[in-house]
Amino acid sequence: MTLTIETHNLTKAFGHFIAVDHINVSVRSGEIFGFLGANGAGKTTAIRMLCGLLEPTAGSGQVAGFDIMKETAKIRGNIGYMSQKFSLYSDMTVLDNMKLYGSLYGLHKAALSERIEELSRFLDLHSLHNRVTGGLPWGWQQRLSLACANLHTPRILFLDEPTGSVDPVSRRNFWDLIQELSAGGTTIFVTTHHMDEAEYCHRLSIMISGKIAAIDTPKELKRRMECSTLHQAFLKLVEGA
Repeated sequence: MTLTIETHNLTKAFGHFIAVDHINVSVRSGEIFGFLGANGAGKTTAIRMLCGLLEPTAGSGQVAGFDIMKETAKIRGNIGYMSQKFSLYSDMTVLDNMKLYGSLYGLHKAALSERIEELSRFLDLHSLHNRVTGGLPWGWQQRLSLACANLHTPRILFLDEPTGSVDPVSRRNFWDLIQELSAGGTTIFVTTHHMDEAEYCHRLSIMISGKIAAIDTPKELKRRMECSTLHQAFLKLVEGA
């Protein structure tokens, strides 16, 4: 079993407030790992530490085989990140956005053209290359964001509520793409508030007040909590805490 993410008592404190409290997480290569929790539970702080954007207060961890304390530049070269908020250039075309982000990841000329072609085919973006990004429907903007996050073929994709404002059909299509990436060996670390989406994850963690309250498969979490739905299991855990 190859682990792409591993933490040991990872902690982040802001003064006297402990945002992330000694969490232990192990994520396997190619796994779709759901990171659930209410707003303010500490999910975003944890992700920022894993991405090398925020220094932990205590504990340790490795992402893509690199130390989150000492090798943050190497981590950033091996991950892709997609946020809930659209972060590409809305006044540029789809193709220009892909060229720009590819060059920022160190891809040039033939290598960049090849990856743009591969991802345009995979995400059905060819017909949109010359469209201005800001005029696209939200679902297509998210496809473009996914393409840009994948241009450098990262080992791990961090997706922070990627379908927060997407309609149900687009959400289903988006998760089809995520499952294809996982089948190809990409590790997916995803946060979501949609419990129907959480069912697609291989395993889930549920974070409450900075702590990991449970980690297991969706099926096993429901069984352990004696609930018929993940939504019920999640509420039962939160209310119990």
